[in-house]
Amino acid sequence: MVKDKAKKQVALLLANGFEEGEAVIVLDILERLEIQVTTLACQESLTLRTYHGIQMQANELLSAQGDRLFDAVVMPGGPEGSVALAASKAVVEFVRRHDDAGKLICPLCSAAARVLGGNGLLKGRRYVCSGDLYQDVKDGVYVNESFVEDGNLLSGKGLGLAFDFAFQLAYRLTGDAETTNFQADHIDYHHWRAGQKR
Repeated sequence: MVKDKAKKQVALLLANGFEEGEAVIVLDILERLEIQVTTLACQESLTLRTYHGIQMQANELLSAQGDRLFDAVVMPGGPEGSVALAASKAVVEFVRRHDDAGKLICPLCSAAARVLGGNGLLKGRRYVCSGDLYQDVKDGVYVNESFVEDGNLLSGKGLGLAFDFAFQLAYRLTGDAETTNFQADHIDYHHWRAGQKR
């Protein structure tokens, strides 16, 4: 485990219709690496409905964060959820502020195309997203990989690759290959290793 260091802080942005599998996998892996995840409801209520109709509770409201900066901002997909995030001026400003500060911006599945691509936030960077959503994106460079890193942008393709995405994010945040690899082994996930060639 990571010892004697301040815990890294990650904001997980959620709106009704978010893909719960992506959100929970990322949260689970990051917490295993002693990275603190704060789930933020990007609406007026802390209670959210997931893509498959499960009711879940966020930790805090996005509107209550003020000027707080996290080390990374994660946005799961889900058709309705990513559309709602993309349409929120508060979300766009939150992401833009973190991006300008050099924090990690981490969309998964449809979020890269909709939230970032739909609001001019890719800024010409390389990214991946689900399906053919990249065809409507004008300001980024689509790369068909499991996850793509370009500077402070880390994007993941979709739910089936959420573990790769989460472990890569954990490794980027901690720089601790040994502990990150140990946690991957601990859950019998042998498809990802710190520093591996893709």
